[in-house]
Amino acid sequence: MKTLIAIIERGVDGLFSIYIEDKSYPYGVIGTGPTVREAIEDFRAGYAEMKDYIESTGGRFEEAGFEFKYDVPSFLQEYAYAFSLAGLERITSINQKQLGHYISGYRKPSEKTVRKIESGIQSFCAQLSTVRFK
Repeated sequence: MKTLIAIIERGVDGLFSIYIEDKSYPYGVIGTGPTVREAIEDFRAGYAEMKDYIESTGGRFEEAGFEFKYDVPSFLQEYAYAFSLAGLERITSINQKQLGHYISGYRKPSEKTVRKIESGIQSFCAQLSTVRFK
């Protein structure tokens, strides 16, 4: 089974949408919702519907698994309740004004900056995963 990248983005309407990045996959599957969780549920339901339709018409459905990936603005918007811009600056070493530009869509981060944000978030999560309380 092939594993495909499914991109999570937040639209100007405030809804999250998910789509398959790989244009060679023979089926178009999308999902939308007011939260990422609901968009993923809608995406999975759309995938199941596509599978049912292809098989009901006698076709052979190409199964796939999915790895969900955020674009930077959508991640920052989705987790704004947990991360302040000051906190994200400390975690990623990217100044708050620049992060604000990414959230608003005024600027788009370079690939190098995307990796820096991703690395900072993952490092912070790794630190949190070692926390133990008495």
